[in-house]
Amino acid sequence: MRLLSFSEGGKEGWGAVSGEDIVDLSRALPNYPTLADFIASSDFARRDAIVAAQRPGPKLSDVSFLPVIPRPEKIVCAVRNYLDHHNESLASGIQREITGYPPIFLRVWRSQVGHNQPIVRPKVSLDLDWEGELAVIIGKSGRHISRADAWSHIAGYSIFNDVSVRDWQRHAQQIASGKNFVGTGPFGPWLVTPDEIGDPSKLKIETRVNGAVMQSANTSLLIFPIPHLIEYCSTIFDLVPGDVIVTGTPAGVGAARKPPVFLKPGDLVDVQIENIGTLSNPVAQETDG
Repeated sequence: MRLLSFSEGGKEGWGAVSGEDIVDLSRALPNYPTLADFIASSDFARRDAIVAAQRPGPKLSDVSFLPVIPRPEKIVCAVRNYLDHHNESLASGIQREITGYPPIFLRVWRSQVGHNQPIVRPKVSLDLDWEGELAVIIGKSGRHISRADAWSHIAGYSIFNDVSVRDWQRHAQQIASGKNFVGTGPFGPWLVTPDEIGDPSKLKIETRVNGAVMQSANTSLLIFPIPHLIEYCSTIFDLVPGDVIVTGTPAGVGAARKPPVFLKPGDLVDVQIENIGTLSNPVAQETDG
């Protein structure tokens, strides 16, 4: 099943994708104000029967996509989690070793944008870069989750474009300043439940800019696989339904190219992941006001 968050007529909702339509579950299940509330509930296990009992509502083409989880408690992002990306970072002069533990940072939810919504190039930088990534959405709370139990805590998978403002990212050893600008975290278009995803450790991932392939890899190349990331993160803090773990990006980022290539207003970025779909976002310039 594909589940999404959307806005129609200025009102936020969430529901299930049915062909080109949306089954508006926010109206059918008013006790669950958000998609995160639904995936935390016992009704999430009954989702197929619940959706089958409803009539389709708005068309996908008639709504604005919101980030899959508009206001997650945590967005945890893995850094240099593909060996090829780690190596291209070294070649670009970033001297950091592969450690025994996953390097992570946190994104704020206000940095997110939905499918088809513009990535915003900030006024203070021209060094805007793409990073296509697989996102994991937590469905069951837990602390000190073992790798063996990690899969049972996943509600589904989506696509995240961990867009980076590179010069701000390199202001200090901690990179979060370049990872949290408003409008730089595309997330979508929807959540795909595990029963329809196949093996999440063997998914093709591709990033295109204006149709040109920039990144092409497979999630089998993750240095720290999904269960390892969940185990590590849940050792630090409680994972709760709606939390997002963004698993890292493969080689092919713009900053590593010679000469570097950065996003500019008018560009279109597509991130496609097998069995999930395509997250598409135009690039716009930040304006005053």
